[in-house]
Amino acid sequence: MKGRVLIVAGSDSGGGAGIQADIKAVTALDAFAMTAITALTAQNTEGVSNVFPVPPGFIREQMDVVLADLGVDAVKTGMLHDAAVIEAVAEELGELDPPVPIVVDPVMVAKGGHRLLEESAVDALTRLLLPLAAVITPNVPEAEALAGAAILDLDGMRRAAEALLRMGARAVLVKGGHLPGERVTDLLATAEGIETFESARVETRHTHGTGCTLASAIAAGLAQGMTLRDAVIRARHYVLMAMASAPGYGRGHGPLNHAVTVDPARLAALSRA
Repeated sequence: MKGRVLIVAGSDSGGGAGIQADIKAVTALDAFAMTAITALTAQNTEGVSNVFPVPPGFIREQMDVVLADLGVDAVKTGMLHDAAVIEAVAEELGELDPPVPIVVDPVMVAKGGHRLLEESAVDALTRLLLPLAAVITPNVPEAEALAGAAILDLDGMRRAAEALLRMGARAVLVKGGHLPGERVTDLLATAEGIETFESARVETRHTHGTGCTLASAIAAGLAQGMTLRDAVIRARHYVLMAMASAPGYGRGHGPLNHAVTVDPARLAALSRA
């Protein structure tokens, strides 16, 4: 099964993050990407200069027509900039029949510092989207904002993940790239327990769109029938390879190489680890 992924997120005119990164990642992993665009952004590797929001009714219409014709095997949400958009998207997703895995990437702030989620909308995200999520994928600052506690180390990541599980998420992947150190640890928490995934830090300024890319790669795996653990392992491997082979474009946080090929033999060895 190829796997149909509906991506509900904002557009990045620079091509490194948002809908553009999502489509590239899903396609690179041999799944099929569909979209409902929530906002247009004018941005490049140096930052976001402007955001043009899409009305909630038109976001719902994009979702409706895609679902009615093409169907869906997994959903990934990204930039949902205000409470009205979150409410509209959550209502649409709550009506999916049959339900499918939903990957929620709680996009709050762009790499350059521009806020992409209104502070007043954080409550709507936690109330309405977390209970629908098969997995939520916050980085450390996002996990701090959602859980309401500082994260300084792996224990802090664990406490934040457990708090988000209590708030309704079925699984939480806290990404540890913002913490210092030569190695990066991501933490996956589910009702069955906690598992960590560790890798050497890729020393590069080309990190634009890593969060979008990882979440979409996980959604592609779930759409293809992979377990959450295996989808996370493949997605992490894909993002690390894409970072290591980044094309070097832009003056700021550059884009990844989304066209990188994932080695099936290497992935099989990783999943047995």
